[in-house]
Amino acid sequence: MNDATQALPNFRSDNVAPVSPEILRAIEEANRGPAAAYGDDDYSKLLNQRFSTLFETEVAVFPVSTGTAANALSLATCVRPYGAIYCHKEAHIDTAEGGATEAFTGGAKLLTLPGRHFRIEPPILREAVTGAAWGVRNRAQPDAVSITQASEYGTVYPLAEIAAIGEIARDKNLSLHMDGARFANGLARLGCSPADMTWRAGVDILSFGATKNGAMSADAIVVFDHNLVEPLSYRLRRAGQTTSKMRYASAQLLAYVEDRLFLRLAANANSVAAYLGAGLAALPDVRLVAPVEANLIFAKLPALAIDRLTANGLQFARRGDEVIRFVARFDSTEEEADEVIALVRRAVTGPTSVGL
Repeated sequence: MNDATQALPNFRSDNVAPVSPEILRAIEEANRGPAAAYGDDDYSKLLNQRFSTLFETEVAVFPVSTGTAANALSLATCVRPYGAIYCHKEAHIDTAEGGATEAFTGGAKLLTLPGRHFRIEPPILREAVTGAAWGVRNRAQPDAVSITQASEYGTVYPLAEIAAIGEIARDKNLSLHMDGARFANGLARLGCSPADMTWRAGVDILSFGATKNGAMSADAIVVFDHNLVEPLSYRLRRAGQTTSKMRYASAQLLAYVEDRLFLRLAANANSVAAYLGAGLAALPDVRLVAPVEANLIFAKLPALAIDRLTANGLQFARRGDEVIRFVARFDSTEEEADEVIALVRRAVTGPTSVGL
C-alpha cells in the first residue's frame, strides 16, 4: 500500500506532498520537442527577468536540484576555506545536511548561536562577531551569517530582525545568506514583498525553496550581490548542479512564481497549520514548543501518547521522547487537521495501555 492509499492524514513533512497541478502542467508544456541544454533553453533564459521583476531588482537565478545544494554552494561562494559561518544552533545547515556546507566550502567552520524562538538574536550575533578572533591565524575567520526563513521550528524572522542582522553583517563585511527552504511560508506570514524580506534587509544570496511547496525537485539560488554570480556559476558546474535538461526545472520555477502561485500554496499550508496548532494547544497535556507562524507545529505531549499515535499509524516526525512535529502541506485540509486533533485527544486521554 503506498502513501496515497493510507487512511490516516500524513503530516510527517511537506516533502511528502504531491506536485501541484499548475507545476505539472508547466512540466508537460516544457516536454514538447527538443530544446537547448544546460540552461540555454527559452525557459531558463526567462528566469532572471521574471525573478528580477518579483524581487524588484536585478538578480541572477540558478536552478538546483536540492535545498542542500542551494545552501552549501551559496555559502561556499561567500566563505573562504578557513572562514566561519554564524548560524542558529538548530539551523538545517548544521543539524541535517551531513556536513555539506563544510565539504563544499573546503572546510569552513559553522559557529552556532542560541536564540529565542529558534532564531538568531541580533544582540547575540553582534557580541559574537565583535568578540571574534579577527586576524588570529589559529582561529576560523568570520565570513558569513546564515538565517533560516521560516526557521526549522516554523518561526519567522520579523523584517526588523532581518534588517538588524543585515546591518551587523555589513558592519563586519560579512555576507548574509538566507536559507529559504520555506521562503514562501515566511513571506505569506509576513505579508510583505520578497524584496523587503531579502535584499532590502541586507540579504546577499538566497536559497529559494520550491520543492516543499508544490514543485518537483526544483529549488534555486537567487543572487543579489553581483560579485557572487561568476564564482557561483563555476561552483555549480563543478558540483554537478548545471543540469542538462534544465528547462524542466526552469519551467517549474516560472510557473511557481506566476500569478503568485507560491504564495497561495504557502498560505493554505500556513492556515491549516495554524488551525491544527490551535486545536492541539486546546487539548489536555499538550503544549506547543514554538509559536505556529508558518506550516510547522511542534507539540510536547506524554511519551505514552506518542507511542499510541505511532501504533495507530499516524504520520509525524518524532523529536525526542515527548516532542513531535506536524507539517502542513500546500494541499492539506482542515478536515485532515480535525482528524489529527481527534487522534491526539484520544491518545492523551486514553487508557494506560498502548493502543487506541
